Amino acid sequence: MDDLVRSTIAFVQDHQAWGVPIVFVLAFCESFAFVSLLVPATGILLGVGGLIAAAELGFWPMWSAAALGAIVGDWLAYWLAFRFKDRVLQTWPLAGRPHLVARSVAFFKKWGMLAVFVGRFFGPLRAVVPLIAGLNAMPWLNFQIANVASAALWAAGILLPGFIGVRWLME
Repeated sequence: MDDLVRSTIAFVQDHQAWGVPIVFVLAFCESFAFVSLLVPATGILLGVGGLIAAAELGFWPMWSAAALGAIVGDWLAYWLAFRFKDRVLQTWPLAGRPHLVARSVAFFKKWGMLAVFVGRFFGPLRAVVPLIAGLNAMPWLNFQIANVASAALWAAGILLPGFIGVRWLME
């Protein structure tokens, strides 16, 4: 897994023009329920944050790509659950994790829109909460408000530590 993280960061460094699309895809993978367990996007995005500073890549385009990827990943998970309802619960990874689904449902019922917002910042819940929101037929606009707001903060939170750290070291 560490080799994949290092290889991806090296690829972005060597092919800077691909940085924005790669960051979009990584953020999408991190946010989409069925892919987030397979792709170590968090470590890569933290490293890319440092690379943005070191290679003087534009922070705002990378931040926008991360936020947009996270928004699209959550929106697609929400839509699939809204559209296909219980069939989603019978697919991997949810079929083997009823405890995670139960925790997410309880969290969602207690907090509603805030669950979508806060869920983005907690690893196992990040990719499941949009599914639960869709299964519970949360109003689309409420979901998107929480989705967009949390994605903007999450993107900054995942890129800024590396960016600020490298900038500080370069001074």
